[in-house]
Amino acid sequence: MVQFKEEKQLVRVRQMKERQEEESVKMLARKNGVGYVDLQTISINSDALKLIPEDRARAAKMAGFNLVGRKIAIACTSPLIPQVAHELKKLQEKKYEISLYMTSRKSLEKAWSRYGDISYAVKTEQGVIDISSADIEDVLKGVTSLPAAQNMLTQALASKEAYRISKVIELILYAGYALGASDVHIEPEEESVNLRYRLDGILTTIVRFDLPTYQRILSRIKLTAGLKLNVKSNAQDGRFSIKMSDSDIEIRTSTLPDSYGESIVLRILDPRAISVPIEELGMSPEMLEVMNHEIGKPNGLILNTGPTGSGKSTTLFAFLKGVANPQIKIITIENPIEYHIPGITQTQIDHAKGYTFLSGLRAALRQDPDVIMVGEIRDKETAGIAANSALTGHLVLSTIHTNSAAGTFARLVELGVSPQTMAVALNVALAQRLVRRLCKHCKQEVPFESFSEYDKKIIVSILDRMFNKDKHIAQTEVLYKAVGCDKCNQSGYKGRLGLFEMIRMDEDLENLLKETTAEHDIQRAMHEKGNLSLKEDGIIKMFQGATTLEELYRVIDLES
Repeated sequence: MVQFKEEKQLVRVRQMKERQEEESVKMLARKNGVGYVDLQTISINSDALKLIPEDRARAAKMAGFNLVGRKIAIACTSPLIPQVAHELKKLQEKKYEISLYMTSRKSLEKAWSRYGDISYAVKTEQGVIDISSADIEDVLKGVTSLPAAQNMLTQALASKEAYRISKVIELILYAGYALGASDVHIEPEEESVNLRYRLDGILTTIVRFDLPTYQRILSRIKLTAGLKLNVKSNAQDGRFSIKMSDSDIEIRTSTLPDSYGESIVLRILDPRAISVPIEELGMSPEMLEVMNHEIGKPNGLILNTGPTGSGKSTTLFAFLKGVANPQIKIITIENPIEYHIPGITQTQIDHAKGYTFLSGLRAALRQDPDVIMVGEIRDKETAGIAANSALTGHLVLSTIHTNSAAGTFARLVELGVSPQTMAVALNVALAQRLVRRLCKHCKQEVPFESFSEYDKKIIVSILDRMFNKDKHIAQTEVLYKAVGCDKCNQSGYKGRLGLFEMIRMDEDLENLLKETTAEHDIQRAMHEKGNLSLKEDGIIKMFQGATTLEELYRVIDLES
C-alpha cells in the first residue's frame, strides 16, 4: 500500500506556488518595462534600506536593496501603487538616481526583516538615534550601579530577539551615560570582544562578548555615524547624536584597524560635563578670586596647558560661561565642536577645506567679537594673531602644549612671540591635571604614620618647599584612603577635581622676562612669591581629604 508523506507534499506544493509567483512577477516586470529581482538570493544593503522608513516601505510594498553613491536600486510588488510613485519622487528630490525592479511579496518580507538590524529605536537616521522617553527612563532607572549595567548588557547580548543588536548598542550608550562614562571602548581580540568604559579617567571592563555580535555592532555604528561600511583598513571618524527628552547627547565615533578587526571608541559628549561652575573646578579660594578678576578684564590672553583629558576645555568653557551675557559677543574656534552652547558663536575648523585655527581666528576678528576662544595655539601665525588680538581690545582664551605654567613662556618664544609682547598681552598662564575625588560615602581615615617611609619622605619634602621650613606632621594627623562601596562602583572614588598652578603677569615677572624665559628660572621665581605648583596643590587637596596619594602618583611626578 502506498503511503503519502503529507508534510513533504505540502512543502512541494508551497515551493511550486512560490516558483509560479516568481515567474508571474517576471512576466509582469517585462510588461511594465522594469527589471526583476529575487531578494532572497542577494544581500540587502542597509544604507539603501534605511532611506525609506519601514512603515512607509510596507505601505508602498517596496524596499531599497542596493546603494552605490547616489544610485539606488528599489524593489516593489507593483510600480502602479500610488505610494511607490510618492516615495520615488521623494528620492529624486534628494538627487538619487533610481533603478526600479519588481519582486515578489516573499522577497520583500526578507528585505523588511532587515529593518530590525537598523532600528530598535523609535526612529533612526544617519547621524541620529531617537529613543522614546519611556525607553530612556527604563534604562536610566535600571543602571543604578556598575553590576546592574553589566547584568543588563549581558542579558541583552544573550537575547535572540530581532532587534538585539540595536538594543545592545543603545544600552551600551545609555548605561555609559548613566554611569558618567566619558568614553566607550569596543576592542576585538582573538576569540572575543572587550567592552570597557572610561569612568573618572580610568578604563573599566564591563562585559566580553562574541565576535559575530561585534561585527554586527560595528556595521550598525558605522551606519549611524556615517562611516563607510566597506572601509576596514583605514581609520575613520564620524559622529551622531542621541535625542533625549530634554537634550541631545553627541557621540564622537572613531574606528581604528587592528590585528583582529577594528577598534571602536565612542566618546560621550555629555552636556553636563561643561556645566561645571568655575567655583567647582577645584581652584583654591585665592586662585578663584584672581581668575574671576582676570576673566572680567576687557582684554588680555589667558592660556591653559595640560595633556589630553586633563579638563582644559571644561575650564575654558567655565570661564566663558562666567563672562557670557547678552551685551558681549563670544566666538569659539574649535576642533571639533564638542558641546553646543546657546548664546555663543561656535565655528569648527576643517583642514580638508583649508579652514584652520589661523584662518578661523582671522575670520573671527572680522566679526567684532569681545571674547575669543581658540581651541589650540600650535603655530607661529596663530600665536602672533592671538597675542596681537589681546593687545587690541579682545579677551582671548586658548590652550598651548607645555608641561607646566612656567613652560608657557618658553613655548611662546618658540612660536615667535617676543618677551616684550608677552609681558603686555599675557594675563595668566595656567596648568592643570585631573585626579579622582574620594567617595564621601566610604573614604576611610588612615594615620600619617601608617604610610611607608618613602611616601612620608616625599610628602614632607613637598611641604618643606611649600613653607620654606620644616613642616611638622603630628602622629595624630590623618589622611584618607579609598575603600569602595555601591555609591562609587566599588572604586573608592566618585567624580574628579582639578589640580592647578597659576602664573599671573605682574611687574616682577615682566622684569624677569627681559632676562630669561627658561622654565626653571620662572618656576623658581614664582615659588619664591608663594605660587603653588601642581604637586603642592595636590598635597593640599590630599590633606583636605579630597583625594589620595595614590592618585597624585598616578597623575603627576611628585619626585621631581
